[in-house]
Amino acid sequence: MAYQVDYQTVSPQGLEKAADPAALAGLRANEARYFANKYKHVFTTVPAAKSRASIALVAQILKEKDFVLPYPVLETSTFTVDGIAMIYVFYQNGLVINVMYTLVAGGKRAVGIKLADGMAVPQELAAKFKFARQKSKLAGTIRGSYFVIKGEYQF
Repeated sequence: MAYQVDYQTVSPQGLEKAADPAALAGLRANEARYFANKYKHVFTTVPAAKSRASIALVAQILKEKDFVLPYPVLETSTFTVDGIAMIYVFYQNGLVINVMYTLVAGGKRAVGIKLADGMAVPQELAAKFKFARQKSKLAGTIRGSYFVIKGEYQF
């Protein structure tokens, strides 16, 4: 069942199995607020079982950096806004991967990596990335990094 994320009333619905459901729900709400304010887009998530194709595509893109993430996926959000295909994957341990893929040739294409408040940096990411910190009223301290996508993918 799809869930429309309400960033004004943060709820851990769909994230109950997370290591820290409240922290991950805050991060999800933070993303929902961004898309609501910038694009007037309603951020909606679906359970992992209903989004296998999106999860597989993100896994394929992560292989550019030799990442295979062993963490269980709780839910995803897949949408296109303003010519940009977006996929968000919310993992049980508090990790969030988002893919931003501009659909026109030569556009911006990147993978964002965000960690929920209080989450330790996973060992496979710590060796390759430096994480910047950002404060959020909804999510506490968010740590994030990114890399540019080199390959071409079908969205």
